[in-house]
Amino acid sequence: MRTFSAIAGSAAFFIAAPGVVAGLVPWLLTDRWGLPWSSLPGFVPVGGLLIVAAIAALLHAFSRFALEGLGTPAPVAPTERLVIGGIYRHVRNPMYVAVLSIILGQALLFSSWTLAAYAIIGAVAMVSFVRLYEEPTLARRYGAQYEAYRRGVPGWLPRLTPWRG
Repeated sequence: MRTFSAIAGSAAFFIAAPGVVAGLVPWLLTDRWGLPWSSLPGFVPVGGLLIVAAIAALLHAFSRFALEGLGTPAPVAPTERLVIGGIYRHVRNPMYVAVLSIILGQALLFSSWTLAAYAIIGAVAMVSFVRLYEEPTLARRYGAQYEAYRRGVPGWLPRLTPWRG
């Protein structure tokens, strides 16, 4: 895949997947963000910081797919190369972690149990998808390279020091 196509495809998928899961659905679940901000001490700044940091991580992860992997995160247009640079040296699933962090940040921002429950449901769905589809697919596609990466980098809780592989 050419770089421009990878960037365009990744941008479209960014809107279609995390844009819906972490943007549109929480917007609908919280009455179009009509809830007042949390009155609990610390929830608003922590939630806001979590959202901003997660959006930055998500943008970084998407750019790695397009520029390093020459593909998209969409299963219909996968990368040509295994993406293991940047944030991927700290956690194998940064996009899912970021999306869940955005949802949890909104749950804090609005003190919303509905969004907290949505994050839990989303986490179960994402972990299941990774275990049942992504990991076997990556193992078949990239073989020993993926297995070494999988053994060296945690899937969900980022490590502080980068994997050197």
